[in-house]
Amino acid sequence: MHAVKEFAQASLEPPLHPFSMSRRVAGEALGTALLLAIVIGSGIMGERLAGGNVAIALLGNTLATGAGLVVLITIFGPLSGAHFNPAVTLVFAYRRELNWGTAGAYVLAQIAGGIAGVWTAHAMFSEPILQISTKLREGPAQGWSEFVATFGLIAAILGSIRFRPDATPMIVGLYITSAYWFTASTSFANPAVTVARALSDTFAGIAPTSAPIFILAQVAGALIAATLFAWLLKERTTP
Repeated sequence: MHAVKEFAQASLEPPLHPFSMSRRVAGEALGTALLLAIVIGSGIMGERLAGGNVAIALLGNTLATGAGLVVLITIFGPLSGAHFNPAVTLVFAYRRELNWGTAGAYVLAQIAGGIAGVWTAHAMFSEPILQISTKLREGPAQGWSEFVATFGLIAAILGSIRFRPDATPMIVGLYITSAYWFTASTSFANPAVTVARALSDTFAGIAPTSAPIFILAQVAGALIAATLFAWLLKERTTP
């Protein structure tokens, strides 16, 4: 049990980590940029090749995102913890496994990296770099979907680092792959991703007016999952 706790903390606590803060923040920015390049780029490619079949376009978008997450978490996990997501960073700060100053730096890096990733994808596909999405994703069902998606993501992360830390990249990648299809919102589950995707009027975009409910639901889902799993995964104390 002690070994599991050490692993969970090793990618988060500065005294145990061999990389400087600047490298860890840069890792979060670069990892999030690559993630958004995958999400937006695969969405554009899928839509162009699907011949109007939205299900095929979504399948291509899904598989690329899930596979990309496995690779990115494997690479960046030992460097920064591979959060790529303000909701995940918030959870680790809430659990006092990351200090709030570091958490703030991570969140800024994730948002900046996500926007850079969107622009990178646009450039690769000869799209206008600067865009604003017009794709509405509105209604209570969309917000509830984001709550469920983010709750499940935090559950997957906390459960995996508790019981199977070595499998975390695969578990997160597989969860997001499934959540693309079992949620009405296609599982953004990430405030930085939501902000960045509002800047792309492509297959994976979201209108800025739809983003606030997504972000609120994501934060709520993350905090409730963190609270529940703090109790659920707590070791039994022997009298």
